[in-house]
Amino acid sequence: MTAKLHPLFLGIDTGGTYTDAVLWSEEGGPKGKVLAKAKSLTTRHDLAVGISGAVDAVLEKSGTDPAAIKLVSMSTTLATNALVEGQGGRVALVMIGFSEADLARDGLKTALGTDPVVFCPGGHDVHGNAAKLDLSGLEAALPELGRSVSGFAICAYFATRNPAHELAARDLIRDKTGLPVTASHELSAKLGGPRRALTTLLNARLISMIDRLVAATEGFLAKRGIAAPLMVVRGDGALVSAAFARQRPIETILSGPAASLVGARHMTGLDDAMVSDIGGTTTDVAVLDGGRPRLDPEGATVGGFRTMVEAVAMRTFGLGGDSEVALEDGALDPKILLGPRRLVPLALAGMAHGEAVTAELDRQLRAPNPGRMDGRFAVRTGVPDRLAAGLTAPEAKLYEAIGAAPLALDRLLSSNAQNATLNRLVARGLVHICGFTPSDAAHVLGKQANWDAATARLGAELFARRRDGRGQAIAATPEALAERVLVTLTRWSAEYILETAFAEDGLDGATTVAHALVQRAVDAHPGIARFTVALDRPVIGLGASAPLHYAGLPPLVGNGCIVPEDTDVANALGAVVGQVRVSAEARVSQPKEGLFRLASGQTVRDFTDEDKAIAAAEADVRAIAAQRARDAGTDNAEIDVAAEFKVSTVEGQRMFIEAHVVAVASGRPRIAM
Repeated sequence: MTAKLHPLFLGIDTGGTYTDAVLWSEEGGPKGKVLAKAKSLTTRHDLAVGISGAVDAVLEKSGTDPAAIKLVSMSTTLATNALVEGQGGRVALVMIGFSEADLARDGLKTALGTDPVVFCPGGHDVHGNAAKLDLSGLEAALPELGRSVSGFAICAYFATRNPAHELAARDLIRDKTGLPVTASHELSAKLGGPRRALTTLLNARLISMIDRLVAATEGFLAKRGIAAPLMVVRGDGALVSAAFARQRPIETILSGPAASLVGARHMTGLDDAMVSDIGGTTTDVAVLDGGRPRLDPEGATVGGFRTMVEAVAMRTFGLGGDSEVALEDGALDPKILLGPRRLVPLALAGMAHGEAVTAELDRQLRAPNPGRMDGRFAVRTGVPDRLAAGLTAPEAKLYEAIGAAPLALDRLLSSNAQNATLNRLVARGLVHICGFTPSDAAHVLGKQANWDAATARLGAELFARRRDGRGQAIAATPEALAERVLVTLTRWSAEYILETAFAEDGLDGATTVAHALVQRAVDAHPGIARFTVALDRPVIGLGASAPLHYAGLPPLVGNGCIVPEDTDVANALGAVVGQVRVSAEARVSQPKEGLFRLASGQTVRDFTDEDKAIAAAEADVRAIAAQRARDAGTDNAEIDVAAEFKVSTVEGQRMFIEAHVVAVASGRPRIAM
């Protein structure tokens, strides 16, 4: 009897430091089997390079024929990073039925920046009744806008109740310019015009960026002979097809953290847990409830902007293996400080550049006194020269002095003003700072060995020579300094996990309370008032360094900490084991007694019978959800429909106000045959 061949699935995650790949099979039961996994340094200037490095390593390790892969799924931080860093294409915003004063709401004016905006008369009221639409101003502006923007975002007043005016503007723009157009009703059914406009604007900016990523990934897969559907993780943890993500890239914000939650549940089988994912740059903390991630009811906030995108309720902290290690200023017994800035670890710089780094560290160690810039280097990130456009004269001069090999800061900088200039180059993504990090501390203690431990130890020696308020060295040995750094990282991790728990419980002052509780938990003399805290659920520790940094976590949080076997590729695994999940909404209102108005999809219809209107709403959302599920990449969706009614009672009689009908379709993605 021939053994059953299980299809192979490829998961990819592009993180801040590493791009991960995992090859997974359904063989062996519900959890399946990880056949191979690999990491490659993320190449921010061209993400496809890092992706190819990780995927090629997985294929080589497993000896797999690329043609045997039946599904590829990826999570990405590209959209999140772009919003945080203020990147994206130049977009024209079309506001129908709004005034210029509306730009001041929900951060819309700040997000718009110098991008153009066109106001047009029109829009609808809460019941979908139309005002007079006038698109003549838009039509007159289109020839110039078509040459100067990469796309358009349209938001009309109460478009969620009647999208007719957005559709008219969309058709006009497409006919005259041929450029991508995003209409607000396509992204959200929620009320709140300015925030819906903000979400639409950001989506339009991201379209070309996500399109380039998807195209590069598809091109790489084709070269390797992988003829499988490509899926992308959304911010709520669900999977959607690459084509779906191309049209709605805003929905991929928090894609990476959402994938880690899916991976955490898959690997542990836990329905209720705190999930803490420590990477090179950040720690992401979230809550699993009933087997699903808690979602942010107000919409995801990224880069300071509150969107209408349904995404995981994730708290992100600037704490990771590559966090900057600093010393508290002005204290007699200064504390070790970590992050939030990411540095290139000295161990990594030493592995890549050898003598260029170690010779400078040796020189600094021979100096009789420690210097404030000891153990710090600057190096170009390798982005294309066009991204360095617009530098001021001091920035351009300093940038020119920095090359592809690390340059010691005590040779590069001669004033505080130059240090500020360097920080601006770092913020632009043009320059990396190399310095001592927790990853280096782990190398010093022999708990990590993937980079150059000798360079890390030189950095620890330099840092240990720094002085406290009494003029004494802060650590007796490099090992003592390294141990102190790792203990600090574990303590801060506990504080952030507790802070997230308190915030989810709605407690004020979560940061202060979390800090005090962890302080008492580790203090040998807890004081007169004794108190303890315990999470009601275990912690799932994710990330390649989680086994190291979370070993001492349980006594600090009052519950266990589970670190799964494949925790180092949780995001990539979560990307490949997830499900497609999409929804559709309809509303039935009563503009006047005896008239029931249904708004669903792109249509508005009137009924004289409530039951018939509700039945039509349920049929509509079921059909729309089924089509969206097919577009998102599944052919076997299960659909659940629920209705919520708003009614009142007047003189004992039931009065219908409104009904909200929602259909949710979910299923496994289709695979190549």
